[in-house]
Amino acid sequence: MADPSLDLSVYLVTDAVQCRRLGLVETVVAAIRGGVTAVQLRDKQATDSELIRQGRELLRHMSGSGIPLIVNDRLDVAAEIGADGVHVGQADAAARQVRERLGANAVVGLSVQTLEHAQAVDSILVDYVGVGPVFATRTKPDHARPLGFCGLADVCAASPVPAVAIGGLRAEHVAAVWSAGAVGVALVSAICSAADPEQAARAVADVSRRVRAAAGVQA
Repeated sequence: MADPSLDLSVYLVTDAVQCRRLGLVETVVAAIRGGVTAVQLRDKQATDSELIRQGRELLRHMSGSGIPLIVNDRLDVAAEIGADGVHVGQADAAARQVRERLGANAVVGLSVQTLEHAQAVDSILVDYVGVGPVFATRTKPDHARPLGFCGLADVCAASPVPAVAIGGLRAEHVAAVWSAGAVGVALVSAICSAADPEQAARAVADVSRRVRAAAGVQA
């Protein structure tokens, strides 16, 4: 299983279109300077070769940082570049396939939207769940019905593994996300579309540190 010290508190999920002002790699690097603790490389439209190129460049910049690079869905891409893990959806490659291919130390994430999804999670195969959407979001127009914070709390409580909230979230939502039982907030637009991704990430990281400290969680 993944390292128990894995920090998912400020989790950046990339969107190539929203990152185009600075470029995807430059946006991620800036966000890391601002305090992002995990990065998911996600681009449903890119070819495998394009993602491999981006992933290798990201790993070069992230080397030694201790921040994991997780690839969305593309198991072959993750294996090719030596990523730290893969995040899969309910309809993507099975978590078991990821675990068998990448090994016991890989980070395996799974998207869940309902109590039933959460209750079915196998904690031997899955390290964390991404729960959402909390709010409606334009980054994924085919998303499930928004959960809100009450729905988020219900799904977090049902999950046997740590949960990261996603869907229209910003710095001002961090405290509510933690109150709902999640260990982190996944951000797309709040960082990728920001004029200053570093400052946007820092705003979330600062709030996250304060919330965690108040909850007695060591940063």
